Amino acid sequence: MDVSRLKRSWSAVAAHGDQVPLYFYSTLFLTHPQTRQMFPTNMAGQRDRLVAALGHIVSQVDQVDRLAGYLQELGADHRKFAVRAEHYPAVGQALLATLRHFLAEAWTDELAQDWSAAYGLVAKVMTEAAQAAEAVQPPWWVAEVVGHERRGFDVAVLTVRPQYLLPFTPGQSIGLSHPALRSWRYYSPANAPRADGTLELHVRAVPGGAVSSRLVYGCAVGDQVHLAAPVGDGLTLSSAGSANLLLLAAGTGWAPLKALVEQVAAEESPRRVDLYVGFRSPGECYDAEGLDKLAASYPWLTVTQVAGLDLQRPGEFVYPVDRALADGDWRSRHVYVCGSDDVVALTVAALTRAGYHRGQLHHEDPGQRWYGPAWRSAVSTSPVPDERGGAR
Repeated sequence: MDVSRLKRSWSAVAAHGDQVPLYFYSTLFLTHPQTRQMFPTNMAGQRDRLVAALGHIVSQVDQVDRLAGYLQELGADHRKFAVRAEHYPAVGQALLATLRHFLAEAWTDELAQDWSAAYGLVAKVMTEAAQAAEAVQPPWWVAEVVGHERRGFDVAVLTVRPQYLLPFTPGQSIGLSHPALRSWRYYSPANAPRADGTLELHVRAVPGGAVSSRLVYGCAVGDQVHLAAPVGDGLTLSSAGSANLLLLAAGTGWAPLKALVEQVAAEESPRRVDLYVGFRSPGECYDAEGLDKLAASYPWLTVTQVAGLDLQRPGEFVYPVDRALADGDWRSRHVYVCGSDDVVALTVAALTRAGYHRGQLHHEDPGQRWYGPAWRSAVSTSPVPDERGGAR
């Protein structure tokens, strides 16, 4: 398998943009129509995730150890779509047909062998991971909505109780779907694990977002939802040791950082924690009561709310990182960042310029997983960047 040849061929195919996933799914559904029911009615987001995932896999195909963990998690996670071992050959056939179509005369027998070998390895790892996961956890959990609070026009805080305990680590994300939909979105619980197993979820309705809109506007106490196994470790405390923390949140990106605060409290560790939470305006702070309660409960925690828009400073927009860097030097701390992809990228760039090193910055990498882009699928096109937390 010639890795450089694989990467060059994928770059040539990816240059065709949206036509690639469109051709792939059209081929898959025409040749194997039984697979159509596994996908949402609106395929726009799914098409984006296919290209992102393939790009990620191809870019690391020569780093088997790193890629294996990603594929194992992906294989176990895809059980929630009812993906079985017999579906992988169908996907492989559609993939090879797509590559052959866009590479045209550049498609050779050698490339066909390379891609067949690469896909065979991917399918093997994902299939084995799915089989191993079957022995320890279900494809999804059924949960009851036991609390539903509207905290604004487009924000709701849900409390759900799984029928069976769903283990997770603060900072991870959990897949959520409504039984009436075939779409999943990932949300980070805003709490550390509780004795009663309930999860607090902060949801902002995204224009065109079937899952988020259903959860905010069309969900009520007593409804059932489906939950998928937790994923991700970018925001967990495992790599921070006993260090003091700086937490930077935007909008509903506050949810996983709230869970981290609860974890620190439960561990009774001697950490200092400074938290900056940003909203576009003071009126958009949907969890002000929760912030005030935490600040009053723990002397080791300092909470600062940051209103991005200020009528006294027209044309300026202040992010949590701006305020934090103005307030002090935090380079001895581990820093956790959560919000929309744009805000995370902006924050990491600002911290890097200020001398913070990569090992102390913790966040989920935008676009690195099939489920990653779905967390924050809305990207603002307004002159003022949207710091509300995207689709979380």
